[in-house]
Amino acid sequence: MREKRSFIEAMLKQDRPFRELCREWGISEKTGYKWRKRFYEEGYAGLAEESRAPQEHPNAIDGDTAAEMIRLRLAHPTWGGKKLLVVYQRLHPGMPLPSLSSVNRIIEKAGLLKKKRVHTAAITSECPRLNQAMEAHEPNDVWCIDFKGWWRSSGEICEPFTVRDKYSRKVLCVRLMTSKSSEAVRVVMTELFRKYGLPRAIHSDNGTPFAATNGILGLTNLSAWWITLGILPERSLPGCPGQNGSLERMHADIAREIEDKVPGGIAANQAALDAWVEEYNSVRPNEAIGMRTPDEIYRPSKRKYTGDIDILEYPAGYLPRKVFKTGEIVLYGIRVTIGFALRGMYVGLREQKQQEMYDVFLGEFLLGTLDMTSCCFTPLTEVKSD
Repeated sequence: MREKRSFIEAMLKQDRPFRELCREWGISEKTGYKWRKRFYEEGYAGLAEESRAPQEHPNAIDGDTAAEMIRLRLAHPTWGGKKLLVVYQRLHPGMPLPSLSSVNRIIEKAGLLKKKRVHTAAITSECPRLNQAMEAHEPNDVWCIDFKGWWRSSGEICEPFTVRDKYSRKVLCVRLMTSKSSEAVRVVMTELFRKYGLPRAIHSDNGTPFAATNGILGLTNLSAWWITLGILPERSLPGCPGQNGSLERMHADIAREIEDKVPGGIAANQAALDAWVEEYNSVRPNEAIGMRTPDEIYRPSKRKYTGDIDILEYPAGYLPRKVFKTGEIVLYGIRVTIGFALRGMYVGLREQKQQEMYDVFLGEFLLGTLDMTSCCFTPLTEVKSD
């Protein structure tokens, strides 16, 4: 801009030929005449660089259409451009339909487009295996979770979902639930992750929604989600509730002190449980930790929860594959079943020395082996040593 201004100032002096002036400034006569014309019409403001984009675009969205798209997106914040276009067409039959790229651009400019979170799995030579037992040497090494048996109060069913830190014995959650689905538990777990950070492992029994008897390695959509966050799912052996003994003893305390003793349904019982948890963590001495309280020992995890991972990336040399809704992946044009619980997630395939054999990872965790000679995936617990 400074060069243009100095050119105009020199031109106004009219002390040399225009052609010589353009040559001195290193521009063509055509450019010089263009600058002079803009200056005469608009002053120095006319010298600003103009956009080279076309003034009109055949796929541009007018203001009313853009506002309608933003309104629809606000009403359905998880819907993409394709769904919004279908709804727009239903609401405005016969109106010109904008392009998908234009809709996505409007959504993005409005700040309503969620960017996908990408995480690269840190796979080492000694990668952890699923369901291996982990000792608790400090807070957040292992969280223990379960559903305690239910009871009735004023005609309502009270069924607590409990989460406890194994090392410090701190009760992180006692929540009366109206559903035992993966989705309902995931909402509560997300709250806990935001508040306390991420544990290294979560110990559960083999019940719903923590485990599936017919799934790969017993994984459910809930426990597979934990894996994408770098959390190791581990479970008690079937018929061995004693392996989660400290949580069972806490359940016995709830049964003795709260269950069937508080009228008023879910709301009253939840209030009583909240007060009980506060006393348990900060007042009640615990013999298992030297008669200290859990709050004296527990510290939030250094592994912070920053949101769910949309795409898992893998190190160079791995073959990333998305698991379809059917639980299958495609490798070299061949569909192979991996596991329904992993649908929508990305697995990484690492080729073994043996030809057409692959190790299959979900994040940093080894799931099993894929044999392309038989198009068969074998979960790790079924892999036999030589």
